Amino acid sequence: MTTETVRVPLGDRAYDIHIGAGLLETAGTILSPLLNRERVVVVTDENVFAAQGQALKNGLSGINAEFIILKPGEATKSFDVFQDLTGRLLNLGVERDDIVIAFGGGVIGDLTGFACAVLRRGCRFAQIPTSLLAQVDSAVGGKTAINAPQGKNLIGAFHQPTVVIADIVSLETLSPRELRAGYAEIVKYGLISDAPFFDWLEENGAALLTGDQAARIYAVKKSCEAKAAIVSADEHERGKRALLNLGHTFGHAFEAVFGFSDKLLHGEGVALGMVLAFEYSARRGMCNADQATRVKAHLAACDLPVEASALSNNLTAATLIEYMKQDKKVEQGALTLILANTIGDGKIVKDADIEDVADFLKEKTGH
Repeated sequence: MTTETVRVPLGDRAYDIHIGAGLLETAGTILSPLLNRERVVVVTDENVFAAQGQALKNGLSGINAEFIILKPGEATKSFDVFQDLTGRLLNLGVERDDIVIAFGGGVIGDLTGFACAVLRRGCRFAQIPTSLLAQVDSAVGGKTAINAPQGKNLIGAFHQPTVVIADIVSLETLSPRELRAGYAEIVKYGLISDAPFFDWLEENGAALLTGDQAARIYAVKKSCEAKAAIVSADEHERGKRALLNLGHTFGHAFEAVFGFSDKLLHGEGVALGMVLAFEYSARRGMCNADQATRVKAHLAACDLPVEASALSNNLTAATLIEYMKQDKKVEQGALTLILANTIGDGKIVKDADIEDVADFLKEKTGH
């Protein structure tokens, strides 16, 4: 099966995203020309190492690879783990021109990327994402972060990887729930800028989720192309890049309520958030209610959360609003929401009235 390559055009910091089947076992061939010395440190978690560590070791044959293995889960994106990780990287003698490999899902990618952003004032790193969510979103674009008690991803930096290697065979070790969570981020690209892609997902999403490799490669490539175009135009999220946060302001608030735990995966929060974004867009008269219904129907057909009231009886609009006020896009105390004029036409709205959003959430949560 052909390997696809997507270029992220950022001048002297441009890099390639390699997408295909079996790339773990050829990772050394991709990485070797980029190495300053034949040595890497790989940061991963226990689950990924158990399932795919040997394949990567095989692929890095001839390269001295040392592994740092962390606990899995969102709780790993913490100050304590960040401090431990940077200390271990320093103890291993990682230099600025070395490459540290982030081998795992979004948690490992975000944490490792942030550690590399500040280690010796910036060292190189590679992303080898093993989850669908990471392959289509978090591994691309240079956003790195850890979580704070006040909210998700509030402490971080922009730090672009040197290369991204997305092996879609890695997805075969994921649970159906994790695949669905990653799929939500794929749907996002269709909703913000590519209506024909959303049409394709309505037709092919089920095949993608049940293992069709060609469909997976196509969807990952389309998602990476969309993200690369936006990142190259607005690397530091001062404008258009905010569109990539469709569903995230709502979704992060739900994640915070559940303590960033596996009670609600990130992609599940995003799925619910996108439904709410379209429903709130319809409330504001921006898009037709039929569009919101269509989005909700597709995500529901993929067994993703689409009803806030179904998550918990204890959710309240007031609690969600407090978390939403911590969103990184808040300006002068006003909420910025990513809404939509229609499917394929996302819009950044900087004047969202907090009281109106609170009333909307009261209707959706029942509290």
